Amino acid sequence: MISRFILRQAASCCHTGGVIAYPTESVYGLGCDPLNSVAVAKILQLKQRQPEKGLILIAGSLEQLSPFIDISSQQQEQLHSSDDQAITWLVKPSALAPLWITGQHSKIAVRITQHPIARDLCLTTGYPLVSTSANPAGLEPARTSLAVKHYFDDDIDFLLHGAVGQLKRPTEIRDLETQQVIRKG
Repeated sequence: MISRFILRQAASCCHTGGVIAYPTESVYGLGCDPLNSVAVAKILQLKQRQPEKGLILIAGSLEQLSPFIDISSQQQEQLHSSDDQAITWLVKPSALAPLWITGQHSKIAVRITQHPIARDLCLTTGYPLVSTSANPAGLEPARTSLAVKHYFDDDIDFLLHGAVGQLKRPTEIRDLETQQVIRKG
């Protein structure tokens, strides 16, 4: 269990443009404020990731994602009803969704996280977070805080310690409109 004080420190780091690492359903993630292009650029540089690939947003609730997505009430219902599963959904982005999140794609990847630390972090920041696996390109994603330190040492601004979830693989990615599975979980 993470204390409220530690969560507020991590949220404050995000609010001031920092890059943080935190446990998710299957691996550690790197995250930041999705509207802060400098913080997003730092994550892309740390991961050696091309911007056109896009990034995922995680949120503690559907309401947090609402400003970034443009979906029907029926699609909202489906997204909300599946929020107890670790599924990353591809949905139509709103005009607010920045290109540095969608990349070259016509849809935005979003997940309502059920990992308690990641969820509480999103709820404490008050907005969704960029979320991408904590690893440089070509290396295995970090599953421990020690692995995060090994990969990034002092290049991240805040590290939330905790256990990752029980998933052995990254979350499934599914298109909300077509229900096509893009990546099996």
